[in-house]
Amino acid sequence: MDALAALRAATSERHERLDSGLPLSGAAPDLQDYAQHLTLVRDWLAPLQAWLDGFDNGPQKVLPELERLASIDADLNEPGMPPLATPSIPHVWPHDASAAYRWGVAYVIEGSQLGGKVLYGKLAERLAPHPLRYLRGADDGPGPRWRTFMLALIEHVKSPDEIADACAGACAAFDSILELAPLR
Repeated sequence: MDALAALRAATSERHERLDSGLPLSGAAPDLQDYAQHLTLVRDWLAPLQAWLDGFDNGPQKVLPELERLASIDADLNEPGMPPLATPSIPHVWPHDASAAYRWGVAYVIEGSQLGGKVLYGKLAERLAPHPLRYLRGADDGPGPRWRTFMLALIEHVKSPDEIADACAGACAAFDSILELAPLR
């Protein structure tokens, strides 16, 4: 099994739980739900990004940095957005994580942009005039970046031990957001 297939298999149940329980998964999400979603993602992503930035090799060096946190903050500061605060549950990320483990974590982060684009298509009209910057993402969509990421992942994560580490990292990334999520 290649790394991508192994990652999909290892995280499928967690992915399904998260997708069905996010604030935007209800029948008629509104700006309050979007604010909750953004706050949840920010509480998850900010420490994770800071942790990844502490390494000088691995997946964070393959793709250009996206301003995800800046997009979240801009969306949260739009007029009409409700103020929110959620209790953050700190997750301790290993300082000695292998590059393969970090590839697994990055798999979850990069994959979340694909889901964001789907949500944007469903919510852009409903939540207009809010620009939904975070969900909209890059002008060319998440596809080209995801393809580049997948090719690099397959190139850098090959051995059974590396694949196992990547799966552990991806599962930890999902578990850390599931700890924060007010699942429905």
